[in-house]
Amino acid sequence: MNDQIDALPLLDNLIGKALAAGAEAADGVFIEGVSLALSQRLGKRENLARSENADMGLRVLIGSRQAMVSSFDTSPEAMDELVERCVAMARSVPEDPFCGLAKPGQLATEFPDLDGCDEDEPHTDTLSERAAAAEDAARAVKGVTNSEGAEASWGRTRVAIVGSNGFRQTRSGSGHSISVSVIAGEGTGMERDYDYASTVHGEDLPLPEDIGRIAGEKAVRRLNPKKASSAQVPVVYDPRVSNSLVGHLASAINGSSIARGTSFLKEKMGEKLFSDAVVIVDDPLRVRGLRSKSFDGEGVATKRLNVVEGGVLKSWILDLRSARQLGLETTGNASRGTSSAPSPSTTNLYLGAGSENPEALIGDIQDGLYVTELMGSGVNGITGDYSRGASGFWIENGAVAYPVSELTIAGNLMDMFANLTAADDLEFRYGTNAPTVRVEGMTVAGR
Repeated sequence: MNDQIDALPLLDNLIGKALAAGAEAADGVFIEGVSLALSQRLGKRENLARSENADMGLRVLIGSRQAMVSSFDTSPEAMDELVERCVAMARSVPEDPFCGLAKPGQLATEFPDLDGCDEDEPHTDTLSERAAAAEDAARAVKGVTNSEGAEASWGRTRVAIVGSNGFRQTRSGSGHSISVSVIAGEGTGMERDYDYASTVHGEDLPLPEDIGRIAGEKAVRRLNPKKASSAQVPVVYDPRVSNSLVGHLASAINGSSIARGTSFLKEKMGEKLFSDAVVIVDDPLRVRGLRSKSFDGEGVATKRLNVVEGGVLKSWILDLRSARQLGLETTGNASRGTSSAPSPSTTNLYLGAGSENPEALIGDIQDGLYVTELMGSGVNGITGDYSRGASGFWIENGAVAYPVSELTIAGNLMDMFANLTAADDLEFRYGTNAPTVRVEGMTVAGR
């Protein structure tokens, strides 16, 4: 990472120039990052890539008008041009009565250590060893016949935000990851599967050999899939895909969608959507969480938020603008880049663990579907209608019986939420997490 750029003084200067040029308020963001990725296939290195980037963005407000401009060039001349262009744009764009910076009383003043950055950059030999170990373990699984390759990567990002409202802070984050994808079988009977892991600190990564072995075993397990008959049955979502249901909820309670009236949940605040046992949490303060941060993209303090508690919808996901539109307070969920205005988004979002293990969740199902992969994005955010391609395994007499593919599962998210049961196997592997989930009464379209 380019350590020669001192981001806070740079942004101080940028904001000063904007105010001198006629801006009534302004904030700036500086984002720089470095990444390193190494991939191999069939035991041979295929690619080694390193990238470094730095980008600066300025937001200017004049009355109820705002404009954003970004630049990769931090020279004094470029900054002057950036300010001139941004102020000119802010004077000509349409008014937006809900735009504006955070008030001083809304700004974060405490910044707990979330251990979100691994300062040690791995050597390329370390990445090579991780990728090789993962692919070798996957290819060693009996029945695996080919490989799409393995990759090990690392990255670190630093974000600085300065505003004319007095906010001035930086944060850093890092990520390590390993992924591998292999093929089992021959000819027209081939099946592919994968596994991957991502952590903030390298020491928290699972063993590459375990990642590879799991990928290989998953690919072999999918061989010789059958065609399932169309039916209305319970559908059980593997944790690899159950988090998508939480993601659909997040989209539906996003403040921007609610303010526009384009969500099927727009009038459901305070209503019971799930069973009593369901809790869904957004926790930006999780130590070593993949999306943890102590302040959001507008300098507002973040906080742990129960968006669903006892099955009842308790909160939208809000930034300042959407909160003002709805007459509410921001939840500290603003996210932003350098070239666009802040917008609401979740952080470490998860569905809380239930009380039964996955085996018990499946044990009373006479006929059903265990989903391990979803295809397509057939979710209507306005009506909640849900239809996605799927593959996985058929459940018979309380046990996973045989692989199935080329299915479509359908329902409505309101009905799915109401008939959802979570298992006790929650793990924090992704930005959005969920345990194994069972949903009653879904339509499965097969042969």
